[in-house]
Amino acid sequence: MDGSSNFAMMASFRRDPSVKHEKLKPGTVRRILGYATPYKRDLVLFLLLNAVAAVSVVAGPLLIQAIIDKGVVPGNREVVVWLALGLAGLALLDAVLSLAQRWYSARIGEGLIYDLRTQVFDHVQRMPVAFFMRTQTGSLVSRLNNDVIGAQRALTTTLSSVVSNVISFVLVLIAMLYLSWLVTLIALVLLPVFVVPAKLVGRKLQRISREQMVLDAEMGSLMTERFNVSGAMLAKLYGRPGEESAKFSHRASRVRDIGIVGAMYGRVFFTALTLVASLATAMVYGVGGVLAVGGTLQIGTLVALAALLGRMYGPLTALSNVQVDVMTALVSFDRVFEVLDLEPMVSEREKAVPLKRTATAPGVTFDDVSFRYPAADEVSLASLESIARSDTAPGRPVLHGISFTAEPGQLVALVGHSGAGKSTMTHLVSRLYDVNEGAVRIGGQDVRDLTMESLAGSIGVVTQDAHLFHDSIRENLGYARPGATDEELWEALEGAQIRELVEAMPDGLDTVVGDRGYRLSGGEKQRMAIARLLLKEPAVVVLDEATAHLDSESEAAVQRALQTALVGRTSLVIAHRLSTIREADQILVIEDGRIAERGRHEELLAKGGLYTELYRVQFAQQEQRLLVDDQGVYLP
Repeated sequence: MDGSSNFAMMASFRRDPSVKHEKLKPGTVRRILGYATPYKRDLVLFLLLNAVAAVSVVAGPLLIQAIIDKGVVPGNREVVVWLALGLAGLALLDAVLSLAQRWYSARIGEGLIYDLRTQVFDHVQRMPVAFFMRTQTGSLVSRLNNDVIGAQRALTTTLSSVVSNVISFVLVLIAMLYLSWLVTLIALVLLPVFVVPAKLVGRKLQRISREQMVLDAEMGSLMTERFNVSGAMLAKLYGRPGEESAKFSHRASRVRDIGIVGAMYGRVFFTALTLVASLATAMVYGVGGVLAVGGTLQIGTLVALAALLGRMYGPLTALSNVQVDVMTALVSFDRVFEVLDLEPMVSEREKAVPLKRTATAPGVTFDDVSFRYPAADEVSLASLESIARSDTAPGRPVLHGISFTAEPGQLVALVGHSGAGKSTMTHLVSRLYDVNEGAVRIGGQDVRDLTMESLAGSIGVVTQDAHLFHDSIRENLGYARPGATDEELWEALEGAQIRELVEAMPDGLDTVVGDRGYRLSGGEKQRMAIARLLLKEPAVVVLDEATAHLDSESEAAVQRALQTALVGRTSLVIAHRLSTIREADQILVIEDGRIAERGRHEELLAKGGLYTELYRVQFAQQEQRLLVDDQGVYLP
């Protein structure tokens, strides 16, 4: 047996045998065959190459037998030369077959990985926000990496291994029985001595492998948390570098120790197999040698039997664990299908239509809307969550009978205590969630009847914590309008009152903003997000406390930009600044998921109700602290 065969065998015995008890969903194998269909021709050629390679396993020792018995012993030089040339040709054929096998294996395997990864990524992109709120990112990435790679092994490594090992074992067994049935039976009697130690060591390797994966995951999780900008900042502010290093050192040392143990058991595995194979070879030479001395067995036949012996134990031992290999690959496919089979709660209807374009901005209407957040099993998979589920019941109702209309071009402000349901209302407009009762309409059309592309293209959203990708300013802004010119980018930056800052940066638009935009201050990041909004030029604007991170001076600049940007557009704004609610055409006071009061600023103050109380708590201090001149500039 060669080193690669030993390595593949050891990898097989490392796999968890409990996978044999996994229950596959009905139709899993049929779906796998569906993924194999585009590669049917390549797969057939790949398996044929494996079959030919298996035949060459037997051809080599038989050629050696012929060289000795028909050439060397009789002294026939011509036979020796021609058979030696045949042996060299066989070696060349093996090399060509090996390259061809690797090429087809890579072509099929990498193609299948690409198909599965792109399909899973596209499907996950269509999942609702609630899915990402529950799902552990690492588990989801693992489906795109480990499970997808495990799945492709079903059509390359596992399938080819089964085919080649079955053919090799059958042909080797036939050849050995043909050469000497007695020596072959003796070799088969020793087979348990060969397989049992492999099984015993294999079980220990399985436990070590499981522990190794857990320890690697713990160490990786620690690095991910500490190397993330937020985690690094928290560790610096509250942690102690010495303790952080000690914690990592402890986990790394456990990974080191288990690695040493695994390496030693792996070496024991190799040594045991080599030792048993050597003992079996010695017995074959002993018994066969006695037969050769007695004249009942030729020398070339003895050499061929010894060579074939090593090529019989390897395939047979691998086939003894084939059920685990096959099920491991099938379960990986099943885990990928589990993600693909999770239907998005929010999806585009079959007969969805684009939002009608009008000369004026469309109005936004909430028609008796009630909403509750979905239960865990409605949006996610238990296997993708980091902890056991305890909140499987449906979420409590958040909105109750909400009805109002933001007329075309109006600015509607939402105010209320934290948790009242304001952000939930804005999520329903952009269809991050679907209502349970009632309807949200834009331009008179139910958002559920609209195409997702036209809805996303018509609504611009700036949240309290604006997200920027770890990329350049150009790419972050261009996300709103791919292909925008530099002139348009600079205009958007100027409108958001941040052009001068970007111009002062050494790389200008090509400046990389860092992970989540952390190279920018909170106010700068918000203005960058507003510039992205201005570049998009949506018909409907949703601002979820978009100026929350801005100081008074920055807010005044952005408010001027927004006043221009919001002209002619329908706007829904969660307000926490006095200036916003003063300019609103309509203020909705939200309490416990209901509209408690509605009207303009002066009207609601005159009522002396809940708005008056909110005003005194949240806005009166702003009014006392700030004076506003005629141009809307805050002065101390």
